[in-house]
Amino acid sequence: MANTLFDKIWDAHVVQNVPDGPTQLYIDRLYCHEVTSPQAFEGLRARGLKCFRPERIYCMPDHNTPTHDQDKPIEDPVSKTQVDTLAQNAKDFGLTHFGMMHPKNGIIHVVGPENGLSLPGMTIVCGDSHTSTHGAMGAVAFGIGTSEVEMVMASQCILQQKPKSMRITVKGSLGKGVTAKDVALYLMSKMTTSGATGYFVEYAGSAIEQLTMEGRLTLCNLSIEMGARGGFIAPDEVTFAYLKDKEYAPKGEAWDKAVAYWKTLRSGDDAVFDKEIEFDAADIEPMVTYGTNPGMGMGITKTIPSLDQIEAAGQASFKKALDYMGFAPGEQMIGKPVDYVFCGSCTNGRIEDFRAFASIVKGRKKADRVICWLVPGSWAVARQIQEEGLDQIFKEAGFELRQPGCSACLAMNDDKIPAGKLSVSTSNRNFEGRQGPGARTVLASPLVAAAAAVTGVITDPRTLM
Repeated sequence: MANTLFDKIWDAHVVQNVPDGPTQLYIDRLYCHEVTSPQAFEGLRARGLKCFRPERIYCMPDHNTPTHDQDKPIEDPVSKTQVDTLAQNAKDFGLTHFGMMHPKNGIIHVVGPENGLSLPGMTIVCGDSHTSTHGAMGAVAFGIGTSEVEMVMASQCILQQKPKSMRITVKGSLGKGVTAKDVALYLMSKMTTSGATGYFVEYAGSAIEQLTMEGRLTLCNLSIEMGARGGFIAPDEVTFAYLKDKEYAPKGEAWDKAVAYWKTLRSGDDAVFDKEIEFDAADIEPMVTYGTNPGMGMGITKTIPSLDQIEAAGQASFKKALDYMGFAPGEQMIGKPVDYVFCGSCTNGRIEDFRAFASIVKGRKKADRVICWLVPGSWAVARQIQEEGLDQIFKEAGFELRQPGCSACLAMNDDKIPAGKLSVSTSNRNFEGRQGPGARTVLASPLVAAAAAVTGVITDPRTLM
């Protein structure tokens, strides 16, 4: 018996094993946003079906929501149609819907954990690749396709091949200015964007255990960028403290019972993984990407690799990526001029991310050349920013706080980076055109983003701390 945490959660949710086929897996929570759900709802209508367990499904728009004037009608007709369609579908099928301006609205992968909707031991799915975020709670969470969304709506089950298991251990403690985002970018730089393909990753080790809940959400969010089916962290006292008193978390006697069960959710000392990898936290510094996938990253003080450091098979794509970015092999990233800075997304749109950003910009001024978008991951985060006075720090430094949404992570709304402009972004993908046609994206932590915003160039945040 493998005795891994993944096996424990998976096996507890198996409805039946199909001989020589996939597993029928029970799903505890389905999240729906406006982009990947319309066809699923239409499929139900065509078959005359209702949602099997509507109380297990939560809907909210996030990708298409503008980050300003949310109390007014959406101007973009495609975005408006998608947002309106989700609202109508949720109403027609009797589902909980946190619409625009609802106090619980925001990015679905921020709202779920902060409300206690995502809990340890759950199976969680959404028609969105970054569903792996919820693995930070000690849940098996993964993205699914639209036809699978329909399957879960109709049956609360899904057909899935069981992935292999991998444990990534990061030992030691993180240094000054090094965040969970840097850990994730470091792992991707070492393992490449396909290094975890076919696996479900458990993150372990002292450096992981020392992460806050919000840091863990950032790390698990980026599991998909290594090719993993998902990533998760065993629940512990940090998890329980975060979840206690959250609106949808168990209460009273049910809480005590839940915690007793959650404490059993860990891999056994004799657990056997299909693959084990170990890293040392001391080797990680603040990270930046220099190419057009999240695996093309490096320590901020390092130089872009030279061509002879790249395997022959990857040299053509390496050259293409650098040509697109306007960078050259052997160059430093420090000192490169920055046009845009974006702090937000389901990767880094939580309150701790804005505290980190504020810690750098406090008492300083935004560089004149930089356009900066600070976008909370939810209305709850926006309220916390105000309660803690961070909005005043931002205002005094020349920054403007926007309304919640996915924003410039993927340019499905008004927040697009213009062609050729360089953006330092706390989001999760730096593909060609991801933040707008022709836009150039450097992925980084909120500390690196803040340092760029006040200096106007890529800067090691440790020099400002």
